[in-house]
This record gives sequence, structure tokens and C-alpha cells, in this order.
Amino acid sequence: MKILAFETSCDETAVAVVENGTKVLHSAVFSQIDIHKELGGVVPEVAAREHILKIIPVLNEALAKSGTSLEEVDAIAVTRAPGLISSLLTGTVTASTLALALGKPIIPVNHIHGHIYANWLDRHTEEIEFPIVVLTVSGGHNELVLMKEHCSFEILGETLDDAAGEAFDKVARLIGLGYPGGPAISKTAVGGDKYKFDLPRAWLKNGSLDFSFSGLKSAVARVVASHKIDAKFQADMSASFEEAVCDVLSSKLITAAKKYKAKEIHLAGGVSANKRLREVVAERATRDFVLRYPANMHYCTDNAAMIGSAGYFMFVKNPSIYSEWKNVNASASVNSSAV
Repeated sequence: MKILAFETSCDETAVAVVENGTKVLHSAVFSQIDIHKELGGVVPEVAAREHILKIIPVLNEALAKSGTSLEEVDAIAVTRAPGLISSLLTGTVTASTLALALGKPIIPVNHIHGHIYANWLDRHTEEIEFPIVVLTVSGGHNELVLMKEHCSFEILGETLDDAAGEAFDKVARLIGLGYPGGPAISKTAVGGDKYKFDLPRAWLKNGSLDFSFSGLKSAVARVVASHKIDAKFQADMSASFEEAVCDVLSSKLITAAKKYKAKEIHLAGGVSANKRLREVVAERATRDFVLRYPANMHYCTDNAAMIGSAGYFMFVKNPSIYSEWKNVNASASVNSSAV
């Protein structure tokens, strides 16, 4: 079954063709990162205009390089929430128009569920065993999710304020590293002392699996105010901050996995590409759990292949999941249902 998938939730215009939920025939992405880097962060109006300009060329690339015609597509999947509403609309309108014109079923997908299914790409489905606890972590969201079966998502914990990726961006700006913060901090941290600054960890009360990074961000701001920002300071603060974030993320992931007797633990989302996070989780997981993260770095960041994977498994589990083309409405809300 071939799924044509669209992802336009933020600043990547992405289209992919995915077969049977795991085989990526082609994943095309146009990233606006260089545009927004000059602006210090994503500007929604700029992102929306770029999506409009790029969506058809990216669609054409995905079809041509996958060797797929529109007639060969079995269904269309599209991110409908959460994200920037003006960006989401480009994807939902394009996908809905194609669904109407071609008479194809359309599957609205939650962006976070897409990130979760990035771990199925380029893998055999029989390799993966439930139950699974997934840590989804990126610029806009932080969640611990329990999956007992396909397309079953129970939220065990979520961010109460800043998501980890958002904290990376803000701290990077504080210490003069610019945007995007995640890669900049990870690169700078390599030469730093992770024990130089004793930064707080927000464990919260009563064994909570929720996350909070606003206090950590504020602590960094206080340290920055009393130090000269030079290369040594940037390296030490990057290493100390990265360690504090990875400590909390990994600890809560392992705690949740033990509590819910998971067979596997998965990392998903942009921050799943962080080398130190992978190392810390691997150290703490030992032999108790199978650890997985996306098979290709390309699948960690926003892409349409993950949306195609999620759409496929949704459709297989419940063929009636697809909507009428006119009922696929974009939503900015992280709490919006997938359909």
C-alpha cells in the first residue's frame, strides 16, 4: 500500500511516498532553516509563504524520485495538528484537493504521532514489540507516551512549560550561539565541562512524569548575567545545560518504562538526534529494554515519511479512519485529536 504524505506543520515543506508503513520510496524536504536563522527564529508569516512556494515542487520531486504516479497512490496522509496554523493549512489544503481530484482516502495525522512512527521507518515491523514507552522531545512538545498496540497513545507525562527543544533554543540565544539552538549547543558542548555549573533538575513532586524546563532556563540566565561570555564559558555552559536536560529526560523515560513494564523504549522528535541524550539513555537502559531511535537522522526532524508511516498503520487498524476531504481541518492545538 502506497501512502502519499504531507508535512507542513512548521518550517519544513515535506512530501514523501511510503510503502506499507516502513519502506520509504522517497522523502523530499525543503528546509527553511537558513531563512529563519537570519530572523532569530521561525516567523509564521514567512514560513507560510515559503510553504506555498515550495509545496508543488517538493510534491513533484517525491513522486518523480519514488517512481510513483498519482494514480498509483492508495491513500493520502497529512499532518493536521499541532503546529503553526498558517503552515498547516498549506499541507491540508493541498492534500485535500488531491484527495478530491483523485478520489483517494485522506488520513489526518497528529504531528506527534508521526514522530513516534519515525521509529518504524526502514525497519521490519516484526522487530518491534509492545508495550513501548516513547519519549517524544522537540522544540514544541515533550511527552512520555505508552503504546500497548499500534495507534494506541496514552500520555504518561508532558511538559508543563517550555519543551526541551524550546529550552535549547532559548539558552543558545542567552549564550550567543544563535538559532537553531539544539545543534549549536551539542556541537559547542563537546569541548566543555559538564560539571562546571551546578544547574537545577526539575523532578517535580510525587514521582511525576511531567517535565518542566523553565526553572533551568532561568538558572542559566542568572549565571549568564554574572559571567563574561567567551568561548570557554559557552562550551562549559552548553555541556552543563545539555547534561541537565538529558539527565531529566532519560531518568523519567526509564522510570516510566519500568513502571509500565515496557519491552522497548523509543526516542522520537528533533532532540532524539542529540548524541548525549542517546548515550545517557543507553547507559541507563542497560539490558532491561530494547532502545530504538530513528534509523536515519533525517527521520528525527520534521519529514513526511513519518506521517506516511503513521497514516498507514492508522488506516490498516481502522480503514474507516480516513475523512472526507472537506473534513480535514488544520489545528494549532497540541491537544487536538488526529481526526
